[in-house]
Amino acid sequence: MSPRGGHLKDEGSRLQVVSAGAIAGLVSRFVVAPLDVVKIRLQLQPYSLSDPLNPLRDAPAYRGTIATIRHILRHEGFTALWKGNVPAEMMYVAYAATQFTTYRSVTLLLQNALPSRLPDWGESFVAGAASGAAATTITYPLDLLRTRFAAQGSRPVYTSLTSAVLSIKKDEGFKGFFRGLSPAIAQIVPYMGIFFVAYERLRESLGHLDLPWGSGVATAGVIGSVMAKTVVFPLDLVRKRIQIQGPTRSKYIYNDVPEYSGTVRALRSILQREGFRGLYKGLPISLIKAAPASAVTIWTYERSLNFMMSMDKREATEL
Repeated sequence: MSPRGGHLKDEGSRLQVVSAGAIAGLVSRFVVAPLDVVKIRLQLQPYSLSDPLNPLRDAPAYRGTIATIRHILRHEGFTALWKGNVPAEMMYVAYAATQFTTYRSVTLLLQNALPSRLPDWGESFVAGAASGAAATTITYPLDLLRTRFAAQGSRPVYTSLTSAVLSIKKDEGFKGFFRGLSPAIAQIVPYMGIFFVAYERLRESLGHLDLPWGSGVATAGVIGSVMAKTVVFPLDLVRKRIQIQGPTRSKYIYNDVPEYSGTVRALRSILQREGFRGLYKGLPISLIKAAPASAVTIWTYERSLNFMMSMDKREATEL
């Protein structure tokens, strides 16, 4: 962000921003893929953690992060920790590129098109929310495919990405690719708003520091992501459960996930059946995932962008 009344910071060309965002998404996704599979498995578990008679007593694979990882390794193999990684990689590349491009464009629009400047936090919130909503909508079918592949057990529901697309199109129609979009949008707008506001503010005070565990910029990204993730996590859980609704609902690793007809009803159903804790299943692993994901994304994005900008400047100097 530029100082008020000063010159805009050189944020690179549109192509450089898109390229840096794509690289950041690709690297980040590969690093956190196993944690993402575990998080989805925990989120889809439709049982109360406090009910002594529930199936958890006879299902050690469902008793937390470590047990879930062990179960996957024992029954599905090491590569199962990357289930859904192909559509997820595609999603992360497209998501990051769209997010950073929209964020940059909206920020410049707010700085130049309005009669008076918004406060810095206001610009960050609006640009963050807009970029998150745009990226989520555009990449949502890939997000749904990622969830469905991650939810598959030893008996696959879909044999390939192509078969999944064709099956969903045939049995569920175009709307099938957008199951759960409402809670996704409701989640991503406050998430990205909170994240970018916290990140921009913390970057100003921490960005110049070289901390024992990493740069101040990466630390700002971690803190902003953890804060935002905790606030909106129940909507993320609802989104995952709605994504596996439809004719294949009973074929996933958790074959008794209830049917939900909407976001509000899903929240009420989970509260009634699983209690308040049910809304936060998978939160610890989600926060653990959020830290390296955000740090790797921001760090890779800024380093990639700075590298491309420095190469352009070097070429211009040599001409």
